[in-house]
Amino acid sequence: MTDPSQRLQAFVKLGDFFRAYCDKTDEISSLSDRSGSIFSQFDDVVERAGHSNGWFTRENVLLAIRAYADLLTEPQLNKWLAQYQPVSDPRTVAIIMAGNIPLVGFHDFMSVLISGNRVIVKLSSSDSLLLPFIARQLAQTIPAMSSDIVFTEGQLKTFDAVIATGSTNTARYFEYYFREKPHIIRKNRTSIALLTGDESLATLTALGPDIFTFFGLGCRNVSKLFVPTNYDFGLLFDAVRPYEHLLVHSKYANNYDYNKAVYLMSNFPFLDNGFMVLKEDTGYGSPIATVFYEYYDSNAMMRERLESDREHLQCIVAEKPILDSIPFGSSQHPGLSDYADGVDTMAFLQKLSL
Repeated sequence: MTDPSQRLQAFVKLGDFFRAYCDKTDEISSLSDRSGSIFSQFDDVVERAGHSNGWFTRENVLLAIRAYADLLTEPQLNKWLAQYQPVSDPRTVAIIMAGNIPLVGFHDFMSVLISGNRVIVKLSSSDSLLLPFIARQLAQTIPAMSSDIVFTEGQLKTFDAVIATGSTNTARYFEYYFREKPHIIRKNRTSIALLTGDESLATLTALGPDIFTFFGLGCRNVSKLFVPTNYDFGLLFDAVRPYEHLLVHSKYANNYDYNKAVYLMSNFPFLDNGFMVLKEDTGYGSPIATVFYEYYDSNAMMRERLESDREHLQCIVAEKPILDSIPFGSSQHPGLSDYADGVDTMAFLQKLSL
């Protein structure tokens, strides 16, 4: 079994590599010297990931890498892990990953390994290139870790627990298929923003990344707005104008054109600023380039609504605190303890060996 402190150091060095790659510096020259042209190799992987999945632009992949570069430091990892004990009896944990945004399953992957367990990964075909390269980087730092990391394309076999992420429909299958194993099954979730009408232009500008980062494809992306009756959307449209450039991306532009055409042909009323559609709708999961909105009458009504629908929501973004809301502009900056669906992955992993 690899020593827990060694595993922690492997992820610290991975953070060093991420930062050096993003900054194009030589701050980890020893890793570069040992691995050859490591930045060029990763460049190739990032480029191929974009060819494989058109949503994985270089900018978006770098955003995902930069997010972990900022988190994988020794102080932050130690602070995160301080509340947990390393496992004494390592187990094999299968992870079925989503592929909606780059490295979306990395936190689960890291949690399994840094807790002292072994991992079997079934990658999404939409994101099958980045994580294997990263796993090789970890194994270069701690060679013994290579035997604790397995990637498979076939049926999962010989595992003790499972973490599976998919749609609400596939979650039903997962829950049945893995019913006899300890498991975390994640379903569709999305995020909302609660507006009061008193927000400044600066505050609404901060909402832009919450909506548009990763083209809005992540569960932490705001896909619905709750607004007071008679809300004026003019200031919001002004605030998000910097994201008009998304139309340069053909897949985004095609979704914008398609959804707008569907609403026109269906005689659905909507608002349009030339690159984003706002549609009044009681649902939560809006299509790409569309944001749903719904009116509310009182804060008490909103609190009751959000409490009743909490299992559908990943983040609640609001200027004034309500439930466990977060500030505007912060949905795409989760910490190590901001677990998907609010389920403490590390606590789950720790219980496996009890």
